[in-house]
Amino acid sequence: MKRVYDFLKNAEVYYLATVENDQPRVRPFGTVNEFEGKLYIQTGKIKPVSRQIAANHKAEICAFKDGAWIRIACELIEDDRVEAKKSMLDSYPNLRGMYNENDGNTQVFYMSNAVATFSAFGKDSETVEF
Repeated sequence: MKRVYDFLKNAEVYYLATVENDQPRVRPFGTVNEFEGKLYIQTGKIKPVSRQIAANHKAEICAFKDGAWIRIACELIEDDRVEAKKSMLDSYPNLRGMYNENDGNTQVFYMSNAVATFSAFGKDSETVEF
């Protein structure tokens, strides 16, 4: 899991894919945090992505950096605890102007049943599960 975290953190931007009815939706994200042995992402409850995850927990994440990429198939499980939200926002203090762990909007999800595939041109892919 640390390797997945390091890749996403170093890439700085990753793309989260969800579905809305029968339409795939992809958008850039930048938050990833390790909390209590799980990898978390963050969004706001007012965003469409929040409703999409609520309707279907399955998602994929993809990031590319220095000729290598990662794809993560997972389920995103909401953690509504203030401690999980605070940990995320403490890791990204620049978000504090828009989010607060007690604002009723901040939402964090951890990756469950995750399968991460590391790939690079000319190299065999490697898969890890967490």
